[in-house]
Amino acid sequence: MKFKFLEEKIFKMLMIAATLTVFAFVISIVYTIAEKGWNAMSWSMISKLPGGGFYIGKEGGFLNAIVGSLYIVGASTVLGLMISIPVVFYLTVYLKKRSKTAYIARIAYDVLFGIPSIVYGAFGFTIMIYFGLRTSLLGGIIVVTLLIIPIFIRSMDEVARQFPRDILDAAYSLGATRFETIRVVLRQIAPGIATATLLSVGRAIGDAASVMFTAGYTDSIPSSLSQPAATLPLAVFFQLSSPIKEVQDRAYAAALVLTIIVLALSISGRFITNRFSKNKLQ
Repeated sequence: MKFKFLEEKIFKMLMIAATLTVFAFVISIVYTIAEKGWNAMSWSMISKLPGGGFYIGKEGGFLNAIVGSLYIVGASTVLGLMISIPVVFYLTVYLKKRSKTAYIARIAYDVLFGIPSIVYGAFGFTIMIYFGLRTSLLGGIIVVTLLIIPIFIRSMDEVARQFPRDILDAAYSLGATRFETIRVVLRQIAPGIATATLLSVGRAIGDAASVMFTAGYTDSIPSSLSQPAATLPLAVFFQLSSPIKEVQDRAYAAALVLTIIVLALSISGRFITNRFSKNKLQ
């Protein structure tokens, strides 16, 4: 009895130590970025374009990266939702609960979910070379859309699968069509869709590997889909590798902005999940 009590104490201490270690790493990363980024932050950093090139330019800011990230993430999110929501409803409403098609589809999306983003970038780059395309805003949007579709589908699918099947059967018994039943399901999984959207946006806006091969980088704001586009992760990557201190400071300021955005999205997603975890039919 004493041995079991001692064993429980030891494992509890190990769990607490592991939790504190992870928490310490997170605090250390956020503190380092905040300290260096805040000292370099100014209004011109987020309101002006870089001057003299992103490797050697000492003037301006990273407005081009902010706008480019918003372009890519915004368009990718809309496209991802347009593709993912019908897929989720097909898997949960139109197919049977133990359908082999749904089972195989979920395995496929799990595999796609785990593929590194750089593989998506390499795939997109290969397709672009095949069709003779150059790095562009359109290329970045397409690849990021492919990257976040598995996140959308698996996140929303897990929520939709918790929807009581009896309610679907009751709707069918009252004469509702499957399309009409989707409206009932949509109302109940709306919080899950919102959470999946925030998680996908956080993944998309913080990814550098996929857009490096497809979107490229530029000091200007793209005015068409055929022009290259800068993003915040690439701004951090390129500018931090510069030997000039002013350019490195701009990289830390961009990292601070990116970190704030990702943290805000993560906290919002957690809040929505907790707020509507006990969502009931009304």
